[in-house]
Amino acid sequence: MQSAYTITTDYSQLDLPLIHRYLSEESYWSKGIPMEIVQKSIENSLCFGVFHDENQVGFARVISDFASFAYLADVFILPEHRGQGLSKMLLQSIHEHPELQGLRRWMLATADAHGLYRQFDWKELAAPERFMERHNPDVYKKAIND
Repeated sequence: MQSAYTITTDYSQLDLPLIHRYLSEESYWSKGIPMEIVQKSIENSLCFGVFHDENQVGFARVISDFASFAYLADVFILPEHRGQGLSKMLLQSIHEHPELQGLRRWMLATADAHGLYRQFDWKELAAPERFMERHNPDVYKKAIND
């Protein structure tokens, strides 16, 4: 089962059209995101591709200064490959990556995968009153209409 799956951080192997299609059409967090934004986000992140043989079936990216902070984003496994432990395998690879060791704080946002992340010692914010955000949920809609 899992032995046919691999994870790589090699940008040249990433299937940009597949990643864009998933993020823009299937994800709840970035519907309508333009291809140019996906490409720029990948260029400026440490990316992890999950592959079944030659085909990409999952993705995640980490935005980091590689010294004290990291933000985990755009985590997905294609529906037809779910239920095989791939999300866990992906998170294990991310947490063990040599460039991501010794960070003081990691963050992420999720609407539905709290149980998965808790298995890797992620917790809800201990002091949410300390955190603020500037959020523009319609930014991709504006880009499409311009």
